[in-house]
Amino acid sequence: MRGFTCVDPDGTVRPGPELWSDPAVRMNDGGCDPAGAFYCGSMAYDARPGAGSVHRLAPDGTTRVVHRGATISNGLVWAPDGSEAHYADTGTGTVFRLHPDPETGDFGTLEPWVRVNPADGGPDGITRDAEGGIWVALWGGSAVRRYAPDGTLAAVVEVGASQVSACAFGGPGYRELYITTSRQDLAPHEDPGAGAVFRAEPGVRGLPPLPYAG
Repeated sequence: MRGFTCVDPDGTVRPGPELWSDPAVRMNDGGCDPAGAFYCGSMAYDARPGAGSVHRLAPDGTTRVVHRGATISNGLVWAPDGSEAHYADTGTGTVFRLHPDPETGDFGTLEPWVRVNPADGGPDGITRDAEGGIWVALWGGSAVRRYAPDGTLAAVVEVGASQVSACAFGGPGYRELYITTSRQDLAPHEDPGAGAVFRAEPGVRGLPPLPYAG
């Protein structure tokens, strides 16, 4: 997939224009901002450095590139007031903090916020809780970590599979953390828990998901 496709409530599929032509690059992960724009980042299949970008789909259907030079563009989550966002590039082992332009969505300068030691896995999908903590799924790390607003490690949820891909709050009051895992590149006998969805009660409330407004 080299662009955005919208599926209407009645099942109508509305494919958008192709945003790039290189067949070696694909979409990966993304999220919505409080104004209802949807952002999704790309990466090369071979994960070559700098091949990815982040594209913004505005509510009116127009698109623009808001960040270039990503390696494995991954989790992206906004503060409820839109003043800041956090963004994971797995290829760099870094979760960045940024202050997007409120009019264009351009990322501007990325501030390295948390660097994950490769021995502990790579930052993949992320989510935000109601206290401003950022939860980071660790691909290859068998865990989800919570970082406090100042970037210090505050909690760890161990997961019964290595390739932890994403996490999101749900359930009553958004007090449950749902965690996805992957079987990518694993043999049938490896990592029996891989591919399962796990549930945890981390003791902090999450936030409602931000919808696309288009």
